[in-house]
Amino acid sequence: MGIYLNPGTIEFQESINSEIYVDKTMLIERTNAALRTKQKYMCISRPRRFGKSMAADMLAAYYGKDYDSAALFDGLEISHCETFSTHLNKYNVFKINMQEFLSMTQNVDEMLKVLQKRLLKELKYKYPEYVDSDNLVFVMQDIFSYTGQSFIILIDEWDCLFREYKEDEEAQRKYLDFLRVWLKDKAYIALAYMTGILPVKKYGTHSALNMFIEYSMTDPGNMAEYFGFAEREVESLCVEYGMSIEETKAWYNGYGLYSHNKQEDILYSIYNPKSVVEAMLRHRFGNYWNQTETYEALKIYIQMNMDGLKDAIIEMLAGNSVRINIGTFHNDMTTFATRDDILTLLVHLGYLTYDVEKESVRIPNKEVAQEYINAISTMDWKEAISQIKDKKYALKFQGKLEEQPKYTGRILAVGIGYDKQTKEHSCKVEVLE
Repeated sequence: MGIYLNPGTIEFQESINSEIYVDKTMLIERTNAALRTKQKYMCISRPRRFGKSMAADMLAAYYGKDYDSAALFDGLEISHCETFSTHLNKYNVFKINMQEFLSMTQNVDEMLKVLQKRLLKELKYKYPEYVDSDNLVFVMQDIFSYTGQSFIILIDEWDCLFREYKEDEEAQRKYLDFLRVWLKDKAYIALAYMTGILPVKKYGTHSALNMFIEYSMTDPGNMAEYFGFAEREVESLCVEYGMSIEETKAWYNGYGLYSHNKQEDILYSIYNPKSVVEAMLRHRFGNYWNQTETYEALKIYIQMNMDGLKDAIIEMLAGNSVRINIGTFHNDMTTFATRDDILTLLVHLGYLTYDVEKESVRIPNKEVAQEYINAISTMDWKEAISQIKDKKYALKFQGKLEEQPKYTGRILAVGIGYDKQTKEHSCKVEVLE
């Protein structure tokens, strides 16, 4: 086993060993169906802490050569599928967390140089007779040609460069060109699977990575149920841990993702897994997802002076949806032509949820709503604050709520109300005088 080449099962084993593990192994059935097809390029974009890295660990444990992971999957859902044994431990797998290489280097050129050097080192150790070049593409072509062994490439945090080098378009182009040359139209690729927060970056009329099929928060395809917790999974956890199902929904539900197939369209209610796990283990509801990133990240975007943006935020704080056009979004964090581009970014970051049928966005749940309140409380939004004060009640979510403590901020206070007839609770937003 190597560090990047066929890295083994340790990381996925840790997930299974955890007190709370939700079986997402049926994702493997989807990736098995894509192997060696025109659908073999997959890009999964979800907000942070939605289970993307765990899924990459799982795929590496399943596909990787040089070890036997059959026992690890024994009893899990995928073990009952016909394709389970067909592809188990049959491939050379590279699993790469791109953030690791970005953090250890000073620029994109150095990052790509170190990345290739590390991968070539492991290939030379495993296939010394075929590695006689310092060009990664040539080496992988030779190995495939002489051994017939194809590769599965798993790239986690693929978009980290676009988040940290937001303004450096040249660095972004170099990175995309590297991925294109390495992955596109290469016979040695059996599957290329990338995960990140952003969909693939668009440049002009085409993308350097236009071979990838995207499965995002605005169009999850048939991947909706595999990232985040589905409602049935959360209900089972609530029963096991003695937690209120209704209150769990109010705090962490709200991400509605549609899966379309020839039989039917299925709407999945997806929960933030980080928050659900913390709430179950601590036996207390709270803002857990937001602890991994401060409200300043949200504040950067909602304070931008885009036409109608403030009105849209206030409308959503009042519990309403806002229609948007997601088609102009460039899949980056700097190119904003309209308020809809910013709102679309907030969908991918997890601060909004998108209804594909109504083409609208809204604030998904109480946990996320508190982030908006925290952000606005530190901003000079006098007109917005006045509108909030006029609306009185905001943020209606389904489900019974127990009495909650009042949140306070420099500008806003939030109180909880519950309507027994409608079985809805309300978040009362007031200005602190």
